[in-house]
Amino acid sequence: MTDLPMVVPARDLPARVRIHEVGARDGLQNEKTVVPTEVKAEFVHRLAAAGLTTVEATSFVHPKWVPQLADAEALFPMLDDLDGVALPVLVPNERGLDRALALGARRIAVFASATESFAKANLNRTVDESLAMFEPVVARAKADGAHVRGYLSMCFGDPWEGAVPVAQVVRVAKALMDLGCDELSLGDTIGVATPAHVGALLTGLGERSIATEAIGVHFHDTYGQALANTFAALQHGVSTVDASAGGLGGCPYAKSATGNLATEDLVWMLQGLGVDTGVDLGRLTATSVWMAEQLGRPSPSRTVRALSHQES
Repeated sequence: MTDLPMVVPARDLPARVRIHEVGARDGLQNEKTVVPTEVKAEFVHRLAAAGLTTVEATSFVHPKWVPQLADAEALFPMLDDLDGVALPVLVPNERGLDRALALGARRIAVFASATESFAKANLNRTVDESLAMFEPVVARAKADGAHVRGYLSMCFGDPWEGAVPVAQVVRVAKALMDLGCDELSLGDTIGVATPAHVGALLTGLGERSIATEAIGVHFHDTYGQALANTFAALQHGVSTVDASAGGLGGCPYAKSATGNLATEDLVWMLQGLGVDTGVDLGRLTATSVWMAEQLGRPSPSRTVRALSHQES
């Protein structure tokens, strides 16, 4: 099986994809039980050892809202030895930014919503009020020399509002980038996107001069469409893809959101397409098997299940 998947390149795809690994943050924040800090630190180290160069480490949200990540101050210094690995962290406001910068964080992420319902549920603000809240956060982070990523949730559908018009998403995306974000991650928070919808949104963003090079995609696999949607984004020139080792994750504020696109499933597809990721699939699979043991349940990733079954 070492020669599988067979490499059959597709035309007009990026030569290399940067995987933005979110398992240690987006994955673990949805766990019912709190994972020990030492286990989280080992998880990040194992992910880095598998070749992932961007590993989202934690979130500086108030512990009341995300108790699973209440140990951010303890965890982040335990990752100091990871030279050459970007360790983004989420911040909700200036207080969160203060906490992150005090620990030396150099990559910051803010999280906005394309819909009013989710902005209210997630941030207790309107869309425009949330953007106003992020303005000083982004400005201060940039002034400190930090890289800033803007997450945009509910880009393809909302559990309260239903279908989200492309123009509505483009408006909020443009406003978020105009704050000074270096990068935009398009979130299919409840996993309802389909490939042509992905293409339409990327076309709309291009028409507002948002460069494809600045865009990442973040798909959930609720309806089994995450890989198909990723392929559509790659065909459009996107070369940054968010994924979660072992398919961990969901969203605590959108109960219909199931797991993220599994990093192993993504790497398997990209290997077959001849697209470089720099990731060792065997080491990554072993890491997800190990993490599943810590959580006391099997990984939902199909690739993890298939490869670990072959080795057992």
